[in-house]
Amino acid sequence: MNRASRKIFGTLFFSIFTVVTGTGIVVPMLPVYAHSLGASGLYIGMIFGAFSLSRTFCLPLFGTLSDQKGRKPFIVAGLFFYAVISAAFILSTTVSSLITVRFAHGIASAMVMPVVQAYVGDITPKGREGWVMGLFNMSMMTGLSAGPVLGGVIMHSFGLQTTFVCMGVMSLLAFGMSLVFLPPTAEEQVMTKDRRAVKWSVLLTDRPLLGLFLFRVGYTGCIGIIWGFLPIFGDVTFSLSSLAIGLLVTLMTFVSGLIQVPMGWTADRYSRKVMVVLGGSVVTLSVFLFSQATGFQSLLMASILFGVGGGISMPALMAGAVLRGKQKSAMGPVMALLTLGHSLGMMAGSILAGVIVDLFEIRHAFMLGSFSMVMGVVGFVWLTRGENLASRQAP
Repeated sequence: MNRASRKIFGTLFFSIFTVVTGTGIVVPMLPVYAHSLGASGLYIGMIFGAFSLSRTFCLPLFGTLSDQKGRKPFIVAGLFFYAVISAAFILSTTVSSLITVRFAHGIASAMVMPVVQAYVGDITPKGREGWVMGLFNMSMMTGLSAGPVLGGVIMHSFGLQTTFVCMGVMSLLAFGMSLVFLPPTAEEQVMTKDRRAVKWSVLLTDRPLLGLFLFRVGYTGCIGIIWGFLPIFGDVTFSLSSLAIGLLVTLMTFVSGLIQVPMGWTADRYSRKVMVVLGGSVVTLSVFLFSQATGFQSLLMASILFGVGGGISMPALMAGAVLRGKQKSAMGPVMALLTLGHSLGMMAGSILAGVIVDLFEIRHAFMLGSFSMVMGVVGFVWLTRGENLASRQAP
């Protein structure tokens, strides 16, 4: 990267780290809060699913518009919207209001996450896709890992309302950083090229891109189940404290973030397809182990293993997405499609798991996650057969 690109990357890295940390403080505690308000398993699934539902509808729009209108306007507006939503969380005292706020939260996320990833893809040098995306993913993973621990401490010491305040303050900080330090829209690479909008029908018939999409759906289906029901599983079944629950969620993301950069470096030199399949297999095993847990130690082991699987697969997966985005001259829509897979997985995983929890028992929800990851791996292998997801061998 040149100096200008490094400045952009640094701004995006720290802005996303800040806003994700703020979100991570709140989200893992929402299931326990909703449960205290009398929410059933289905309603808890709807609280998480509402976020994914709104994001699903908005992602294609914002991804395409960011290719045409520039990245900065959407990033800045979305980060400010995050701060507004933090205040709305404070005012929410019913299950229905939590669902509404999470729906709005999904719109803000659709304005920020895929557009930021597309911006990073724009400035990524050829052959370094894995390393750059691994480094950037580390900002999200470390933010998510720091958030639950902070959330557990803050909730235990000051109450849930204070966690919402922290989310708002950190969102405003990210908003200020992006507003001040990102270059004007006219100077963005995406605005200096004569680029026509790529039809979504073209992207949806691209086999390798669909393979990446299906894997992302299966992987985030597991995340939706774990985030939605691990806190309740730990609380009700094992009487774990909020701090212990926060630690379990933290370790998943911390371990993943810790190995993102070395796995990204590896993805630029070895088979990205093998890394995706290997990581997916580890995730499958880890989610199954959640269903067999007998206490905190076994939950801890499953959480760490889940982080390892995600850390192996995600840099290679996102490197493949950057490559397809450049080949199609559609970085915004490609990143939106991958984020759409994230939303669909979270939505389907959390809602279906909620139904299973209401009908059977909570352990069966984790078995559903293991099955979804198997389907994601199989779909990826089938759709990427005969395809190369590397641009060139990195020196």
